Amino acid sequence: MKKGAVFLSIHKAGQDYLEAILMLRIQGKVVRSVGIAEKMGVSKASVSFATKALLSDGYITMNGEKEIMLTKKGLALAHIIYERHQFLTSWLESLGVDHQTAERDACRIEHDLSVKSFSAIKRFVSTHSSSFPPLASEEEVKVNSCLSGAEP
Repeated sequence: MKKGAVFLSIHKAGQDYLEAILMLRIQGKVVRSVGIAEKMGVSKASVSFATKALLSDGYITMNGEKEIMLTKKGLALAHIIYERHQFLTSWLESLGVDHQTAERDACRIEHDLSVKSFSAIKRFVSTHSSSFPPLASEEEVKVNSCLSGAEP
């Protein structure tokens, strides 16, 4: 399977849930359904439905205390989505888009942009803008030390 294929195999909502779980972990929080619901502004029933699907697809695990953890597969995908979101938000802001609009648009774009197009945009930005911070490549998964608890 090609490296971009896994990214395309999960629906947009599932990608958003993985990103939210990662963001909560980066903030040092114990991730449970209620925290995800609050972060995303959705009902606990929606989170329950999504986590069941992510669990059965091998993206997350859940322990006896109902703590949700990303598997290696889930962590890799969540990091790609998170990196895309951060990059696209910063890029749009550098073009003069206000933060709120940049965040909202980045959230839409991050799901539909192919690996090839995203890589091309990153190459262009890194070549043409010395002030733009360099970011990890799609293939490089750099994870904060707080995330080392991901399950295999």
